[in-house]
Amino acid sequence: MKKKEPVLVSACLVGIKSRYNGKNSLRRRLIQKLKKYLLIPVCPEQLGGLPTPRPKAEIVGGDGKDVLEKNAAVFDEKGRDVTGNFKKGAKEVLKIARLTGSTRAFLKEKSPSCGVTMIVSGEGKIPGIGVTAAFLKKKGLDIEGVD
Repeated sequence: MKKKEPVLVSACLVGIKSRYNGKNSLRRRLIQKLKKYLLIPVCPEQLGGLPTPRPKAEIVGGDGKDVLEKNAAVFDEKGRDVTGNFKKGAKEVLKIARLTGSTRAFLKEKSPSCGVTMIVSGEGKIPGIGVTAAFLKKKGLDIEGVD
């Protein structure tokens, strides 16, 4: 039997209750579409040390690329700077990718961590890339957004 290629996937998309509100974003069609792969669920915000549930967070002053370049930051709805948690989570996801041999990731759109083309920012939902998505892309992973 051929070994399945490992791919990262946002944990919430496979039914894990890892979102800020303690819920998931289960996408059964995605799981079906990816059945030929070995799915490696990751939640950058949890891996960065944030609890579930947790206060909702958003990027202020840009997108994930700007956060990595220290030109923007991530704040939760209580005004706490959680930029360090988001950066740590991105690094931990990359470690998991390297350990498992994953070169691809399917990430949850509209997330300040995982958004590939849409994120939550100080202006609401806007075009942009999340912190983890930007970091993985910078490190050469193939990333795909899932709404």
